[in-house]
Amino acid sequence: MQVTELRAKAKDFIKSQAGNPNMPEFKMTEIPQLGLVPVSKQIISLQNDNGTSYEMYIKVQNELVAAYNELRNEFAQQKFGKPYTELVQKSGSSDLIKEKMKAVKKFYPQRISEAEPKKVGGTE
Repeated sequence: MQVTELRAKAKDFIKSQAGNPNMPEFKMTEIPQLGLVPVSKQIISLQNDNGTSYEMYIKVQNELVAAYNELRNEFAQQKFGKPYTELVQKSGSSDLIKEKMKAVKKFYPQRISEAEPKKVGGTE
C-alpha cells in the first residue's frame, strides 16, 4: 500500500467493529467518564527492512500517529463536544478536562510495536 493510504487503513483497523473475525478482539473496560465500553485490543506491528530510508520510516510513523490522533479527536468531539487536541491544550485547566483526556486515551490506546528490521530481500 502507498503511504498516502496508510492513515485511512490504520484508522479502520484501530476503530474496527467488535465481532468482526478479521479485526482485533475487544475487551469490555470500565473507563471513568465513559462507563463500561468495548475497547479494541489492537496493536499495530511495524517492521521495515534495512534498506528503508529514515525519511520513509518517519513518514510511516507520522501516518500511524496521525491515525490515532484523528480518531481521538473525532471521539472526543462526539463524547465531550471538543476535539482531543483542545483537551490536551487545556489539560492544566481542570481535573475534569484531564479525566476526559485520559478517557479518550484509554478508549483509543496508541499501541505501535516495532519489530527488528528485515534484511533487504531476505526472509528473516
